[in-house]
Amino acid sequence: MHRPALSHPTGRTQRGIVLVFALITLVIMLIGAVAISRSMNSSQLGIGNIGFKRDMTNQAERAVQAALDAVRTGGVLADVNARNGNLPAGNYSAVLLPSNPQGIPLALLGSDTAFAAVGSTSNDLTVSDLKISIRYVVDRMATSAGACSPANCTMLNDIVYGGASTELISAQNNSSAANSSNPSAVTPQAIYRVSVRVKGPRNTLSFYQSTFTAN
Repeated sequence: MHRPALSHPTGRTQRGIVLVFALITLVIMLIGAVAISRSMNSSQLGIGNIGFKRDMTNQAERAVQAALDAVRTGGVLADVNARNGNLPAGNYSAVLLPSNPQGIPLALLGSDTAFAAVGSTSNDLTVSDLKISIRYVVDRMATSAGACSPANCTMLNDIVYGGASTELISAQNNSSAANSSNPSAVTPQAIYRVSVRVKGPRNTLSFYQSTFTAN
């Protein structure tokens, strides 16, 4: 009776199995490398977008500063009488401008021709090296032109303490002119809104708003 001869794996078979495992390991490593690469690209893109938005915000401050300079001494809107009427040359409207549901004035969303009704394109600010252009408009939060009063304007109406700890003074009802005996009374002030459109590279648009008062 003959026993079947036992076969022993040859060196070639062993090398084949090692090669299969090596290929599987290589595929897994490649998949991991691709996943890490995509994750890094996404992170870098997110960081880039955050930096870009922050820079756009910083650029918008140029327009806010221009609006504030206009109402300071020597500015085109320094005189309160000048602010009682529209002044397109100063990008100024004495009444609240029509806006979209998000509160952005329509004048900043339309063409240059539409903007010319409330402002001047010559007031646009540009940052040539960054390919950024900035357009802004200032409107008084009022329903009608003319002298501002609580009847037609949104007024700053802070409540402050007078001489006694229990004495409250309302800015709306107590002005320095009407209460000369009480110098701590606050004169009501009209509120102005500045809206800014920043146009960056690839025609990206960002909008910003702020409010301020002027003496």
